[in-house]
Amino acid sequence: MTIDQTTSPALKKTNLTSRIVIGMVAGILLGTFLQWLMPNGSDKIINLYFFDLSLQGFLVDGVLEVIGQIFMASLRMLVVPLVFVSLVCGVCSLKDISKLGRIGGKAIGLYLATTAIAISFAIFVALLIAPGEGVNMVANSSFTSREAPSLAQVIIQMFPTNPFASFAQGNMLQIIVFALLFGIAIALSGKAGDRIASIFDDLSVVIMRLVSILMNIAPYGVFALLATLFTSVSLDTFGNLIQYFFVVFFVLLIHAFVTYPIILKLLTGLNPLIFLKKMRDAAIFAFSTASSNATIPVTLETATKKMGVKNSIASFTVPLGATINMDGTAIMQGVATVFIAQVFSQDLTLADYLMVVLTATLASIGTAGVPGVGLIMLAMVLEQVGLPVEGIALIIGVDRLLDMTRTAVNVTGDSMVSVVIAKSEGQFDHEMYLDAKAGLNIDDINFKHLKDN
Repeated sequence: MTIDQTTSPALKKTNLTSRIVIGMVAGILLGTFLQWLMPNGSDKIINLYFFDLSLQGFLVDGVLEVIGQIFMASLRMLVVPLVFVSLVCGVCSLKDISKLGRIGGKAIGLYLATTAIAISFAIFVALLIAPGEGVNMVANSSFTSREAPSLAQVIIQMFPTNPFASFAQGNMLQIIVFALLFGIAIALSGKAGDRIASIFDDLSVVIMRLVSILMNIAPYGVFALLATLFTSVSLDTFGNLIQYFFVVFFVLLIHAFVTYPIILKLLTGLNPLIFLKKMRDAAIFAFSTASSNATIPVTLETATKKMGVKNSIASFTVPLGATINMDGTAIMQGVATVFIAQVFSQDLTLADYLMVVLTATLASIGTAGVPGVGLIMLAMVLEQVGLPVEGIALIIGVDRLLDMTRTAVNVTGDSMVSVVIAKSEGQFDHEMYLDAKAGLNIDDINFKHLKDN
């Protein structure tokens, strides 16, 4: 199977990044302008000129909403086949199946450790700055939470009773477990397994080509998503929450630009500045979509084609990280817990804060990398320490913007852990990591290098 390697300068990844940034800025400006046009919060002007496409009673929600949601649907469309095929290929490529347990143990251990560090630091900074002290805010609305599963339920529910139902529902933990078991079975099946493995290798090439096609329309989808978002984000909401917002934002930046580089340097000896520079595209895309799952294709591409992580490692650690690595969400939960406790004048003990750290760290295993899931986890954390769950209503107004930022932090952590594990397992291309031009062209990809020989 041959792949056309001819490329045009317009398709260079550097230009793609620029187009995504332009789409982000243009979307924010358009959304803000449209909100400014709204008289007293009414959306009549927006409906008249942008969203009201009714004809003979037929009403379409809106051009921007449609474009943005189609783009997100396209991303979600790729997640299940990409994760399943990539994991199967990765497991098949492991000559020693016993390595899988070692790699899995390292990955889960690192992900949980960084999550515990994240929420502990977040609580410390929040207690130091006290963003809710003297605010005297009252929740005018309520937040209805879903019951969070226990740790035992999370472990049991990792194993699918019907893998096809798991595919249909997008249950990532169950898909990961089934893919691992299926890949192991293929690797142990001799010649029959080799034939099936070659089919999955070809499927991987096709899916990655589909990813590259979708990435070229990303700027338009990002533009529509942010334009729609900023028509509903009220600047008035930031008044009383500005301190909370910047505390969370500050801790997120520290975790991404200080904690991760320190861990990377200590465990691998690699230059963290190179890592941060190569993470730019994936972080921007994660910020735009606010979904770790939707960013899996870009994160996987960044790890394998720019960082030098072999696919046998990245195809396991990246999807796993998108599912259980919730460092950004943990930071939000730590600051929000302190903020809500201070707003409602409730004192938490050291034991309460330790419970917050433990609960949020373990809960990250069972949460999906999709927008808004952090609020569900926060409800569970608040209930554990006896804080009013309706306090979540206080931070909903700014959570979407923070959700975008913490998703960028999460995917950075996914890539960092992938590099650390790949280096420790000897599945790392040091020359590619040092090559500033690695992965610059989105279409100039020899997809066959994803198959480890």
